[in-house]
Amino acid sequence: MPPVSGLLEGQFALVTGASGGIGRGIALRFAEEGAAGVVVHCRAAVEAASQVASHVRELGARAVVLQADLTDEDACRGLVREAAEWADGRLTALVNNAGVQPTQPLAGMTAADWRSVVDTNLTSVFACTQAAAEVMREHSGGGTVTHIASIEASAPATLHAHYSASKAAVVMHARSAALEYGRYGIRVNTVSPGLIDREGLEEAWPDGVRRWREAAPTGRLGRPEDVGDACVFLASRLASWITGHDLVVDGGVTARPTW
Repeated sequence: MPPVSGLLEGQFALVTGASGGIGRGIALRFAEEGAAGVVVHCRAAVEAASQVASHVRELGARAVVLQADLTDEDACRGLVREAAEWADGRLTALVNNAGVQPTQPLAGMTAADWRSVVDTNLTSVFACTQAAAEVMREHSGGGTVTHIASIEASAPATLHAHYSASKAAVVMHARSAALEYGRYGIRVNTVSPGLIDREGLEEAWPDGVRRWREAAPTGRLGRPEDVGDACVFLASRLASWITGHDLVVDGGVTARPTW
């Protein structure tokens, strides 16, 4: 299948947490837009990641599945190193998508509970970005890093204190990294999705889905490819003068008045 527009022609990308959901949507959109290769990362779901990689190949790009526990700093750096080696020393795009979203009351939350979310959602972003930037500086002549944040970075939901705090920090990390890495031709941005549809969501949370549809000016939930489109844009030449930016992809929910 030829690329839709070739916006990412020749690029080699690493997408973390790409075995399903949003990560899968990002990986496939990169392939559709002409990326030369996509590294599909997973923590444990190797079979699902392999299916994503197979689909990436059908779209005309190279693909490989790499497994790593991103709560381990050394594993983050090892993942980036393996990805770059597979891509013949080049890595032009990193999408930090891997994350967890547990629900838990703030009262009674332990430091271990807090760290389990922060290490996955934030510390992995720090370590993977740092490692990828080194590769981009030395071998790729620059590149892009995109973190998947959330609208909860500025509008937290109940029972999501650890998650919301981690995503707010992810947004600020991108801004800080944009300041420091810009001189090397590396742009760093975030994409903040709203509620993204997934199999079984409406059955599991009918009231929440109904309320979201009523609140969204577009009248629908997001789709993984909506987030993928935003990531493609930020990794492409169309965004060559955009860095340190948080691109909200929420169907307009956060545009509604709160009073």
